[in-house]
Amino acid sequence: MDNQAELIYIVTHFALTVRMPIENHLSRRGLVVRVIDLNCDMGESFGNYSLGLDDQVIGFITSSNVACGWHAGDPMVMDATVRRAVEHGVGIGAHPGYPDLLGFGRRKMDCTGSELTTYLVYQVGALQAFCQLRGTVLQHVKPHGALYHTVLEDETAARAVAEAVAGLDSRLLLVTLAGSKGDRMAEVCHEYGLTVVREAFPDRAYTREGTLVPRRQPGAVVHDPETVAERALRMARDNEVVAEDGSVISLQAETLCLHGDTPSAVDLARTIHQRLKSNGIKLEPMGMVRDR
Repeated sequence: MDNQAELIYIVTHFALTVRMPIENHLSRRGLVVRVIDLNCDMGESFGNYSLGLDDQVIGFITSSNVACGWHAGDPMVMDATVRRAVEHGVGIGAHPGYPDLLGFGRRKMDCTGSELTTYLVYQVGALQAFCQLRGTVLQHVKPHGALYHTVLEDETAARAVAEAVAGLDSRLLLVTLAGSKGDRMAEVCHEYGLTVVREAFPDRAYTREGTLVPRRQPGAVVHDPETVAERALRMARDNEVVAEDGSVISLQAETLCLHGDTPSAVDLARTIHQRLKSNGIKLEPMGMVRDR
């Protein structure tokens, strides 16, 4: 690791260990503004095919999840996405998934734990190299698509992902679902010495169990910017979301995800960004939000 990369780590960890206890003390007196991260999946173009509106959305987010070539993206796209994130001061995360380009990583695959660990090391390691090349460091890892949901239910998959990330760099943050459905994955990550960031999805419908409604079902994705912005505000301010059946689910989210591959992606990003800030909620990369 070069001196610049090491300095970034030192500054980040100073903020987490010194500033956070002070702000927690002030928070009990109502003197601290709520802080949250806004992340977006990026770098999903491939060869001559363009997907997503990365160059327009990136100005409204604080962290990016970069496809690592197995469900989307390619080496040129990965490098360009890292450079764009650096230019905008956006945190960079790896978004590894199953080897499933045709299915965009949304199909569960029958893999052994050792296979999954190797798959993640390959993908995350590649993005780490691009970050080093561009004078920055990788902030987090967020499993993609079917793998994201598999680790919530499958202990072997959860441990395989945690082992890969911890083996590469135990300082990497691991993103998993906010709410009770993500608790076991968080416990596994803690066993491997990883710091977990809990995530909520304002543009996705929730089941009463706290999981995301499968994309194949009608209404699984919420498209109206105003509706999504209000859901984001409720998640950030009130720590809750209304499920598809009208029940209210409690969740403690440190980052909110929006998807950049929908037609309304730019409007969604802009509206969420403005709604949160106008209600006194500060946006920062998840590395600075964690443990506030």
